[in-house]
Amino acid sequence: MEIIRSFLRMQEKTASIKNAGQTIGFVPTMGALHLGHLALLEQSKTENDFSVVSIFVNPTQFNNPEDLINYPRTIDSDLEKLETAGCDFVFLPSVDEMYPTEVVSEKWNFGFLEMVMEGKNRPGHFQGVATVVKRLFEAVPSHKAYFGMKDYQQLLIIKEMVKQLGLDIKIVPVSIVREADGLAMSSRNLRLSAKNRQIAPHIYQTIKQVVTLAKQLSVEELKQFVNEQINQKPPMVLEYFELADGADLQPVTNIVDHQSVMAFIVVDLGGVRLIDNISIF
Repeated sequence: MEIIRSFLRMQEKTASIKNAGQTIGFVPTMGALHLGHLALLEQSKTENDFSVVSIFVNPTQFNNPEDLINYPRTIDSDLEKLETAGCDFVFLPSVDEMYPTEVVSEKWNFGFLEMVMEGKNRPGHFQGVATVVKRLFEAVPSHKAYFGMKDYQQLLIIKEMVKQLGLDIKIVPVSIVREADGLAMSSRNLRLSAKNRQIAPHIYQTIKQVVTLAKQLSVEELKQFVNEQINQKPPMVLEYFELADGADLQPVTNIVDHQSVMAFIVVDLGGVRLIDNISIF
């Protein structure tokens, strides 16, 4: 496994692989790697000749400075996991490599996609995501890039960015990987206290119930159900629960009017923001 810190060196390595007629899969991460990240790498390895994983905690996508400071950084452990998993290259740039002039987001127009849920609750977040992913795609112009479906709205944003830029890269969604008790794997889980880690699976248990109840309850009744289920488990606080069309995130008012409906939830648990989603159908 080769570790590359230079933006230019990463471009050169990628170009040499492509010139040899071989394929590259890319897994962008912010580190604090878990089995969910490794599932992305595993899929890349099965579909490409070479796989690249980047580790970069991107400052422009944090609208809360404290969240950036507290984001877990476990680089030594991350590199051990990647080597064991058979990663070919790790792109490990500094902030100066990624933002050589100024640490600011580019301006993007994603329309409705960034006006709801995470876009609404974290202003500027997706501007920062798109900016860094574009930059990463410049450093690692791969054939395929792999993203987890836990961050489903981000997935749609990145697909739209690729479309707007006309990039020749296939965005591959990978299913959510869960702990044995159902909690969606996330780097943020490392920040949960032992007590709150025991409570956290209630999020998935609740949205699984929504799938069943959606056959008999209205959208408003489902929202009320989730609100009661989450807020009765302190210190859990429901930030939002939404039912939206899986294709464009338009809000759902009547489930039967849509071909694809997904449930999205964000819960604050002891100051840790946990995100999850599930397909209704």
